[in-house]
Amino acid sequence: MKSQQDIAQLKPFQARAVIEHLRKGSVPIEYVPFFTVGRTQWLTLIEDDLENYIGQGGSKVRFINGDYGDGKTHFMSVIQHLALEKKFAVSFVVLTREVPIHKFEVVYQQIVQQLRSSEEQSGLRPLVTQWLNSLEESLTDKPDAVIALTESLRNLPGMNLNFANALSGMLEHRFMAKNLEHPEENESRQEILFQWLEGQKISKKDLQPFQIFESLSKTNSKHLLRSLIAFLKYLGYQGLILLLDELETIIAQGTAVRNSAYENIRLLIDNTEQTEFMHIFFSIIPDVLSSEKGFKSYDALWSRVRSVGEGKKLNYRGVLVDLHRTPLETREFVDLGLCLRQIHEIAYRWDAQNSIQNPLIEKLCETQNKMGLLSEIRLFIKSIISYLDMAEQGNVPDAQSDVIDHITSNQREMEQEKLEQLQPKWDS
Repeated sequence: MKSQQDIAQLKPFQARAVIEHLRKGSVPIEYVPFFTVGRTQWLTLIEDDLENYIGQGGSKVRFINGDYGDGKTHFMSVIQHLALEKKFAVSFVVLTREVPIHKFEVVYQQIVQQLRSSEEQSGLRPLVTQWLNSLEESLTDKPDAVIALTESLRNLPGMNLNFANALSGMLEHRFMAKNLEHPEENESRQEILFQWLEGQKISKKDLQPFQIFESLSKTNSKHLLRSLIAFLKYLGYQGLILLLDELETIIAQGTAVRNSAYENIRLLIDNTEQTEFMHIFFSIIPDVLSSEKGFKSYDALWSRVRSVGEGKKLNYRGVLVDLHRTPLETREFVDLGLCLRQIHEIAYRWDAQNSIQNPLIEKLCETQNKMGLLSEIRLFIKSIISYLDMAEQGNVPDAQSDVIDHITSNQREMEQEKLEQLQPKWDS
Protein backbone atom coordinates (compact mmCIF):
# COMPACT_ATOMS: atom_id res chain seq x y z
CA MET A 1 0.00 0.00 0.00
CA LYS A 2 1.23 3.47 -0.87
CA SER A 3 1.49 6.09 1.86
CA GLN A 4 -0.52 9.32 1.94
CA GLN A 5 2.63 11.09 0.76
CA ASP A 6 2.86 8.74 -2.24
CA ILE A 7 -0.80 9.26 -3.11
CA ALA A 8 -0.30 13.03 -2.88
CA GLN A 9 2.18 12.75 -5.77
CA LEU A 10 -0.55 11.59 -8.16
CA LYS A 11 -1.38 14.09 -10.87
CA PRO A 12 -5.06 15.03 -11.25
CA PHE A 13 -5.47 13.12 -14.53
CA GLN A 14 -3.90 10.02 -12.94
CA ALA A 15 -6.21 10.24 -9.94
CA ARG A 16 -9.13 10.84 -12.32
CA ALA A 17 -8.21 7.65 -14.21
CA VAL A 18 -8.32 5.67 -10.95
CA ILE A 19 -11.77 6.99 -10.03
CA GLU A 20 -13.19 6.55 -13.53
CA HIS A 21 -12.07 2.90 -13.61
CA LEU A 22 -13.39 2.13 -10.14
CA ARG A 23 -16.69 3.83 -10.87
CA LYS A 24 -17.15 1.43 -13.80
CA GLY A 25 -16.14 -1.57 -11.69
CA SER A 26 -12.82 -2.15 -13.45
CA VAL A 27 -9.31 -2.06 -11.99
CA PRO A 28 -6.80 0.56 -13.18
CA ILE A 29 -3.90 -1.90 -13.11
CA GLU A 30 -1.07 0.64 -13.29
CA TYR A 31 -2.33 2.43 -10.17
CA VAL A 32 -3.26 -0.59 -8.03
CA PRO A 33 -0.67 0.06 -5.26
CA PHE A 34 -2.35 3.40 -4.52
CA PHE A 35 -5.49 1.74 -3.17
CA THR A 36 -4.35 -1.70 -2.00
CA VAL A 37 -4.94 -2.76 1.60
CA GLY A 38 -4.90 -6.13 3.42
CA ARG A 39 -4.40 -9.76 2.23
CA THR A 40 -0.80 -9.45 3.32
CA GLN A 41 -0.41 -13.13 4.29
CA TRP A 42 -1.40 -14.33 0.82
CA LEU A 43 0.82 -11.77 -0.86
CA THR A 44 3.79 -12.46 1.41
CA LEU A 45 3.78 -16.17 0.54
CA ILE A 46 3.22 -15.51 -3.17
CA GLU A 47 6.20 -13.17 -3.08
CA ASP A 48 8.21 -15.91 -1.38
CA ASP A 49 7.12 -18.38 -4.10
CA LEU A 50 8.24 -16.00 -6.84
CA GLU A 51 11.65 -15.44 -5.29
CA ASN A 52 12.49 -18.86 -3.95
CA TYR A 53 10.64 -21.30 -6.19
CA ILE A 54 9.47 -19.97 -9.56
CA GLY A 55 12.57 -17.82 -10.00
CA GLN A 56 14.74 -20.84 -9.19
CA GLY A 57 13.17 -23.05 -11.88
CA GLY A 58 9.86 -24.09 -10.34
CA SER A 59 6.44 -24.09 -11.96
CA LYS A 60 2.92 -24.22 -10.55
CA VAL A 61 -0.75 -23.49 -11.16
CA ARG A 62 -2.97 -21.82 -8.54
CA PHE A 63 -6.59 -20.74 -8.44
CA ILE A 64 -7.73 -17.42 -6.94
CA ASN A 65 -11.19 -18.04 -5.56
CA GLY A 66 -13.64 -15.26 -4.83
CA ASP A 67 -17.20 -14.24 -5.56
CA TYR A 68 -18.06 -11.22 -7.68
CA GLY A 69 -16.86 -8.17 -5.78
CA ASP A 70 -14.35 -10.02 -3.60
CA GLY A 71 -11.44 -8.32 -5.36
CA LYS A 72 -9.98 -11.09 -7.56
CA THR A 73 -8.98 -8.83 -10.43
CA HIS A 74 -7.53 -6.31 -8.00
CA PHE A 75 -5.56 -9.08 -6.28
CA MET A 76 -4.19 -10.32 -9.61
CA SER A 77 -3.15 -6.79 -10.46
CA VAL A 78 -1.21 -6.63 -7.19
CA ILE A 79 0.53 -9.90 -8.16
CA GLN A 80 1.42 -8.32 -11.49
CA HIS A 81 3.12 -5.43 -9.71
CA LEU A 82 4.95 -7.80 -7.39
CA ALA A 83 6.15 -9.92 -10.29
CA LEU A 84 7.38 -6.95 -12.31
CA GLU A 85 9.27 -5.70 -9.26
CA LYS A 86 10.92 -9.13 -9.00
CA LYS A 87 12.03 -8.93 -12.65
CA PHE A 88 9.47 -11.41 -14.03
CA ALA A 89 7.64 -10.88 -17.29
CA VAL A 90 3.87 -10.89 -16.80
CA SER A 91 0.87 -11.43 -19.03
CA PHE A 92 -2.61 -10.57 -17.75
CA VAL A 93 -5.28 -12.09 -19.98
CA VAL A 94 -9.05 -11.83 -19.52
CA LEU A 95 -10.77 -14.98 -20.79
CA THR A 96 -13.70 -14.01 -23.00
CA ARG A 97 -15.74 -15.24 -25.96
CA GLU A 98 -12.89 -14.17 -28.21
CA VAL A 99 -10.19 -15.61 -25.92
CA PRO A 100 -11.55 -18.97 -24.73
CA ILE A 101 -9.36 -21.28 -22.68
CA HIS A 102 -10.46 -24.28 -24.78
CA LYS A 103 -8.53 -22.71 -27.68
CA PHE A 104 -5.14 -22.33 -26.08
CA GLU A 105 -3.58 -21.17 -29.34
CA VAL A 106 -5.83 -18.07 -29.14
CA VAL A 107 -4.90 -17.61 -25.48
CA TYR A 108 -1.24 -17.81 -26.53
CA GLN A 109 -1.77 -14.91 -28.96
CA GLN A 110 -3.17 -12.84 -26.10
CA ILE A 111 -0.34 -13.88 -23.79
CA VAL A 112 2.15 -12.52 -26.31
CA GLN A 113 0.10 -9.39 -26.99
CA GLN A 114 -0.38 -8.60 -23.28
CA LEU A 115 3.19 -9.50 -22.30
CA ARG A 116 4.70 -6.94 -19.95
CA SER A 117 8.36 -6.77 -19.09
CA SER A 118 7.98 -3.45 -17.27
CA GLU A 119 5.20 -1.08 -16.21
CA GLU A 120 5.61 0.86 -19.42
CA GLN A 121 6.22 -1.83 -22.04
CA SER A 122 3.51 -4.11 -23.43
CA GLY A 123 3.78 -6.80 -26.10
CA LEU A 124 6.47 -9.10 -27.44
CA ARG A 125 7.30 -6.86 -30.41
CA PRO A 126 8.74 -3.96 -28.33
CA LEU A 127 10.68 -6.47 -26.25
CA VAL A 128 12.31 -8.03 -29.33
CA THR A 129 13.03 -4.59 -30.79
CA GLN A 130 14.67 -3.51 -27.54
CA TRP A 131 16.78 -6.68 -27.58
CA LEU A 132 17.93 -6.04 -31.16
CA ASN A 133 18.78 -2.43 -30.33
CA SER A 134 20.89 -3.59 -27.39
CA LEU A 135 22.99 -5.74 -29.76
CA GLU A 136 23.74 -2.94 -32.22
CA GLU A 137 27.27 -2.32 -31.08
CA SER A 138 28.32 -5.93 -30.57
CA LEU A 139 26.86 -7.45 -33.78
CA THR A 140 26.95 -4.80 -36.50
CA ASP A 141 29.29 -5.95 -39.31
CA LYS A 142 30.23 -9.03 -37.27
CA PRO A 143 28.64 -11.98 -39.07
CA ASP A 144 30.57 -14.56 -37.06
CA ALA A 145 29.15 -13.13 -33.85
CA VAL A 146 25.63 -13.24 -35.32
CA ILE A 147 26.06 -16.90 -36.28
CA ALA A 148 27.41 -17.73 -32.81
CA LEU A 149 24.44 -16.05 -31.13
CA THR A 150 22.06 -17.87 -33.46
CA GLU A 151 23.50 -21.19 -32.37
CA SER A 152 23.24 -20.17 -28.72
CA LEU A 153 19.54 -19.38 -29.14
CA ARG A 154 18.88 -22.77 -30.78
CA ASN A 155 20.55 -24.53 -27.86
CA LEU A 156 18.60 -22.79 -25.10
CA PRO A 157 16.79 -25.33 -22.88
CA GLY A 158 13.15 -25.57 -23.92
CA MET A 159 13.64 -23.60 -27.12
CA ASN A 160 11.59 -24.74 -30.13
CA LEU A 161 13.59 -24.77 -33.39
CA ASN A 162 11.01 -22.68 -35.27
CA PHE A 163 10.95 -20.06 -32.51
CA ALA A 164 14.77 -19.98 -32.51
CA ASN A 165 14.82 -19.61 -36.29
CA ALA A 166 12.40 -16.68 -36.08
CA LEU A 167 14.75 -14.91 -33.65
CA SER A 168 17.72 -15.83 -35.84
CA GLY A 169 15.92 -14.38 -38.83
CA MET A 170 15.53 -11.15 -36.88
CA LEU A 171 19.26 -11.09 -36.17
CA GLU A 172 20.21 -11.78 -39.78
CA HIS A 173 17.75 -9.19 -41.04
CA ARG A 174 19.12 -6.55 -38.69
CA PHE A 175 22.84 -7.26 -38.88
CA MET A 176 23.55 -9.29 -42.04
CA ALA A 177 21.02 -8.14 -44.64
CA LYS A 178 22.81 -5.03 -45.89
CA ASN A 179 23.77 -6.61 -49.21
CA LEU A 180 20.25 -7.35 -50.36
CA GLU A 181 19.55 -5.84 -53.76
CA HIS A 182 16.12 -4.71 -52.65
CA PRO A 183 16.37 -3.04 -49.23
CA GLU A 184 12.62 -2.40 -49.20
CA GLU A 185 12.15 -6.14 -48.73
CA ASN A 186 13.87 -5.94 -45.37
CA GLU A 187 10.89 -4.36 -43.65
CA SER A 188 8.55 -6.91 -45.18
CA ARG A 189 10.73 -9.82 -44.01
CA GLN A 190 10.97 -8.41 -40.50
CA GLU A 191 7.19 -7.92 -40.37
CA ILE A 192 6.67 -11.57 -41.32
CA LEU A 193 8.85 -12.65 -38.42
CA PHE A 194 7.14 -10.31 -35.95
CA GLN A 195 3.74 -11.58 -37.01
CA TRP A 196 4.86 -15.20 -36.66
CA LEU A 197 6.18 -14.55 -33.15
CA GLU A 198 2.82 -12.97 -32.32
CA GLY A 199 1.02 -16.12 -33.43
CA GLN A 200 -0.51 -14.79 -36.62
CA LYS A 201 -1.13 -17.02 -39.61
CA ILE A 202 1.65 -16.83 -42.20
CA SER A 203 1.82 -18.85 -45.42
CA LYS A 204 4.37 -21.68 -45.64
CA LYS A 205 5.82 -20.00 -48.70
CA ASP A 206 6.63 -16.85 -46.71
CA LEU A 207 8.06 -18.84 -43.79
CA GLN A 208 10.26 -21.16 -45.86
CA PRO A 209 13.20 -18.70 -46.29
CA PHE A 210 13.55 -18.58 -42.49
CA GLN A 211 13.40 -22.37 -42.05
CA ILE A 212 10.22 -22.01 -40.06
CA PHE A 213 8.06 -25.02 -40.80
CA GLU A 214 4.83 -24.45 -38.87
CA SER A 215 2.60 -21.67 -37.60
CA LEU A 216 0.92 -21.44 -34.24
CA SER A 217 -1.56 -24.27 -33.68
CA LYS A 218 -3.39 -26.06 -30.90
CA THR A 219 -0.67 -28.72 -31.03
CA ASN A 220 2.39 -26.51 -30.73
CA SER A 221 1.05 -23.58 -28.66
CA LYS A 222 2.35 -24.95 -25.36
CA HIS A 223 5.77 -25.65 -26.96
CA LEU A 224 5.89 -22.04 -28.15
CA LEU A 225 4.99 -20.90 -24.64
CA ARG A 226 8.01 -22.80 -23.29
CA SER A 227 10.15 -21.19 -26.02
CA LEU A 228 8.88 -17.76 -24.95
CA ILE A 229 9.96 -18.51 -21.38
CA ALA A 230 13.38 -19.70 -22.64
CA PHE A 231 13.79 -16.42 -24.54
CA LEU A 232 12.73 -14.39 -21.49
CA LYS A 233 15.27 -16.24 -19.35
CA TYR A 234 17.95 -15.56 -21.95
CA LEU A 235 17.05 -11.85 -21.73
CA GLY A 236 17.58 -11.94 -17.98
CA TYR A 237 14.03 -12.19 -16.67
CA GLN A 238 13.22 -14.47 -13.74
CA GLY A 239 10.45 -16.22 -15.63
CA LEU A 240 6.85 -15.72 -16.77
CA ILE A 241 3.75 -15.10 -14.63
CA LEU A 242 0.41 -15.76 -16.35
CA LEU A 243 -2.70 -14.17 -14.86
CA LEU A 244 -5.79 -15.64 -16.50
CA ASP A 245 -8.90 -13.82 -15.28
CA GLU A 246 -12.57 -14.90 -15.34
CA LEU A 247 -12.20 -18.64 -15.89
CA GLU A 248 -15.75 -18.99 -14.49
CA THR A 249 -17.23 -18.09 -17.87
CA ILE A 250 -16.62 -21.74 -18.76
CA ILE A 251 -19.62 -22.77 -16.68
CA ALA A 252 -22.01 -21.11 -19.12
CA GLN A 253 -20.69 -23.21 -22.02
CA GLY A 254 -21.93 -26.42 -23.56
CA THR A 255 -20.52 -29.76 -22.44
CA ALA A 256 -18.11 -30.21 -25.36
CA VAL A 257 -16.57 -26.76 -24.94
CA ARG A 258 -16.36 -27.14 -21.15
CA ASN A 259 -14.65 -30.51 -21.43
CA SER A 260 -12.15 -29.15 -23.93
CA ALA A 261 -11.43 -26.21 -21.61
CA TYR A 262 -11.04 -28.46 -18.56
CA GLU A 263 -8.69 -30.73 -20.52
CA ASN A 264 -6.47 -27.73 -21.30
CA ILE A 265 -6.38 -26.80 -17.60
CA ARG A 266 -5.50 -30.38 -16.71
CA LEU A 267 -2.67 -30.31 -19.24
CA LEU A 268 -1.36 -27.03 -17.84
CA ILE A 269 -1.37 -28.53 -14.34
CA ASP A 270 0.36 -31.71 -15.53
CA ASN A 271 2.87 -29.75 -17.62
CA THR A 272 4.22 -27.99 -14.54
CA GLU A 273 6.39 -31.07 -14.10
CA GLN A 274 8.10 -30.35 -17.43
CA THR A 275 7.91 -26.56 -17.37
CA GLU A 276 10.25 -24.22 -15.54
CA PHE A 277 10.11 -20.59 -14.42
CA MET A 278 6.35 -20.20 -14.84
CA HIS A 279 3.46 -19.51 -12.48
CA ILE A 280 -0.14 -19.56 -13.72
CA PHE A 281 -2.96 -17.99 -11.71
CA PHE A 282 -6.59 -18.61 -12.74
CA SER A 283 -9.32 -16.51 -11.13
CA ILE A 284 -12.52 -18.45 -10.38
CA ILE A 285 -15.78 -18.06 -8.46
CA PRO A 286 -16.80 -20.66 -5.83
CA ASP A 287 -19.26 -22.27 -8.29
CA VAL A 288 -16.34 -23.52 -10.39
CA LEU A 289 -15.42 -25.81 -7.50
CA SER A 290 -18.89 -26.68 -6.27
CA SER A 291 -21.33 -26.75 -9.20
CA GLU A 292 -22.11 -29.79 -11.34
CA LYS A 293 -20.83 -27.90 -14.41
CA GLY A 294 -17.61 -26.97 -12.65
CA PHE A 295 -14.36 -28.90 -12.33
CA LYS A 296 -16.12 -31.94 -10.89
CA SER A 297 -17.86 -32.54 -14.24
CA TYR A 298 -14.53 -33.56 -15.79
CA ASP A 299 -12.99 -36.51 -13.96
CA ALA A 300 -9.47 -36.09 -15.33
CA LEU A 301 -9.30 -32.55 -13.92
CA TRP A 302 -11.35 -33.19 -10.78
CA SER A 303 -9.02 -36.02 -9.72
CA ARG A 304 -6.22 -33.44 -9.58
CA VAL A 305 -8.04 -30.63 -7.78
CA ARG A 306 -10.74 -32.38 -5.70
CA SER A 307 -8.97 -31.64 -2.43
CA VAL A 308 -8.65 -27.93 -3.24
CA GLY A 309 -10.20 -25.85 -0.45
CA GLU A 310 -11.65 -28.84 1.43
CA GLY A 311 -9.83 -28.20 4.70
CA LYS A 312 -11.45 -26.11 7.40
CA LYS A 313 -8.17 -24.38 8.07
CA LEU A 314 -6.65 -22.23 5.36
CA ASN A 315 -3.40 -23.36 3.79
CA TYR A 316 -1.76 -20.21 2.53
CA ARG A 317 0.71 -22.31 0.51
CA GLY A 318 -2.01 -24.47 -1.04
CA VAL A 319 -3.31 -24.49 -4.62
CA LEU A 320 -6.29 -22.31 -3.70
CA VAL A 321 -5.87 -18.63 -2.87
CA ASP A 322 -9.21 -18.28 -1.11
CA LEU A 323 -10.13 -14.60 -1.04
CA HIS A 324 -13.74 -15.52 -0.32
CA ARG A 325 -12.74 -16.91 3.08
CA THR A 326 -10.30 -14.11 3.88
CA PRO A 327 -12.21 -10.84 3.48
CA LEU A 328 -10.70 -7.53 4.44
CA GLU A 329 -11.05 -6.52 8.09
CA THR A 330 -13.08 -3.47 9.11
CA ARG A 331 -10.02 -1.34 9.79
CA GLU A 332 -8.67 -2.22 6.33
CA PHE A 333 -11.93 -1.10 4.72
CA VAL A 334 -11.64 2.21 6.57
CA ASP A 335 -8.06 2.59 5.30
CA LEU A 336 -9.31 1.87 1.78
CA GLY A 337 -12.01 4.51 2.17
CA LEU A 338 -9.44 7.09 3.27
CA CYS A 339 -7.22 6.26 0.27
CA LEU A 340 -10.14 6.69 -2.13
CA ARG A 341 -11.13 9.98 -0.51
CA GLN A 342 -7.64 11.36 -1.00
CA ILE A 343 -7.50 10.19 -4.63
CA HIS A 344 -10.94 11.71 -5.30
CA GLU A 345 -9.74 15.02 -3.82
CA ILE A 346 -6.78 15.09 -6.22
CA ALA A 347 -8.90 14.01 -9.19
CA TYR A 348 -11.45 16.81 -8.79
CA ARG A 349 -9.28 19.36 -6.94
CA TRP A 350 -11.52 19.75 -3.90
CA ASP A 351 -11.42 19.24 -0.13
CA ALA A 352 -13.38 16.09 0.69
CA GLN A 353 -12.41 15.71 4.34
CA ASN A 354 -15.10 18.05 5.64
CA SER A 355 -17.80 16.56 3.43
CA ILE A 356 -17.05 12.85 3.78
CA GLN A 357 -15.71 12.63 7.30
CA ASN A 358 -14.15 9.59 8.94
CA PRO A 359 -17.26 8.71 11.00
CA LEU A 360 -19.33 8.36 7.79
CA ILE A 361 -16.73 6.01 6.29
CA GLU A 362 -16.73 3.98 9.52
CA LYS A 363 -20.52 3.94 9.54
CA LEU A 364 -20.53 2.64 5.97
CA CYS A 365 -18.22 -0.22 7.04
CA GLU A 366 -20.29 -1.05 10.11
CA THR A 367 -23.56 -1.03 8.16
CA GLN A 368 -22.17 -3.17 5.35
CA ASN A 369 -20.89 -5.56 8.02
CA LYS A 370 -24.29 -5.75 9.74
CA MET A 371 -25.89 -6.48 6.36
CA GLY A 372 -23.48 -9.41 5.93
CA LEU A 373 -21.81 -7.73 2.97
CA LEU A 374 -18.49 -6.66 4.39
CA SER A 375 -16.56 -9.07 2.15
CA GLU A 376 -17.81 -7.27 -0.96
CA ILE A 377 -14.99 -4.86 -1.67
CA ARG A 378 -16.43 -3.68 -4.95
CA LEU A 379 -19.69 -2.71 -3.21
CA PHE A 380 -17.78 -0.71 -0.61
CA ILE A 381 -15.74 1.07 -3.29
CA LYS A 382 -18.85 1.83 -5.32
CA SER A 383 -20.63 3.21 -2.23
CA ILE A 384 -17.71 5.41 -1.19
CA ILE A 385 -17.18 6.83 -4.66
CA SER A 386 -20.85 7.61 -5.15
CA TYR A 387 -20.85 9.44 -1.79
CA LEU A 388 -17.76 11.40 -2.86
CA ASP A 389 -19.29 12.17 -6.27
CA MET A 390 -22.47 13.55 -4.70
CA ALA A 391 -20.61 15.55 -2.07
CA GLU A 392 -18.30 17.12 -4.63
CA GLN A 393 -21.42 18.31 -6.47
CA GLY A 394 -22.86 19.87 -3.31
CA ASN A 395 -25.05 17.01 -2.07
CA VAL A 396 -23.21 16.29 1.16
CA PRO A 397 -24.63 13.31 3.07
CA ASP A 398 -25.22 14.14 6.72
CA ALA A 399 -24.36 11.92 9.66
CA GLN A 400 -27.96 10.71 9.88
CA SER A 401 -28.23 9.83 6.20
CA ASP A 402 -29.68 6.43 5.40
CA VAL A 403 -26.59 4.40 4.74
CA ILE A 404 -28.62 1.23 4.30
CA ASP A 405 -30.55 2.76 1.39
CA HIS A 406 -27.28 3.93 -0.15
CA ILE A 407 -25.69 0.47 0.09
CA THR A 408 -28.84 -1.26 -1.14
CA SER A 409 -29.07 1.01 -4.17
CA ASN A 410 -25.46 0.30 -5.12
CA GLN A 411 -25.97 -3.40 -4.46
CA ARG A 412 -28.90 -3.49 -6.88
CA GLU A 413 -26.75 -1.96 -9.59
CA MET A 414 -24.04 -4.54 -8.95
CA GLU A 415 -26.54 -7.41 -9.01
CA GLN A 416 -27.66 -6.24 -12.44
CA GLU A 417 -24.05 -6.14 -13.60
CA LYS A 418 -23.54 -9.65 -12.20
CA LEU A 419 -26.59 -10.99 -14.04
CA GLU A 420 -25.30 -9.52 -17.28
CA GLN A 421 -21.95 -11.22 -16.74
CA LEU A 422 -23.61 -14.58 -16.14
CA GLN A 423 -25.52 -14.46 -19.40
CA PRO A 424 -24.16 -17.08 -21.83
CA LYS A 425 -21.82 -15.30 -24.20
CA TRP A 426 -19.79 -18.04 -25.79
CA ASP A 427 -20.72 -20.41 -28.56
CA SER A 428 -21.92 -23.70 -27.20
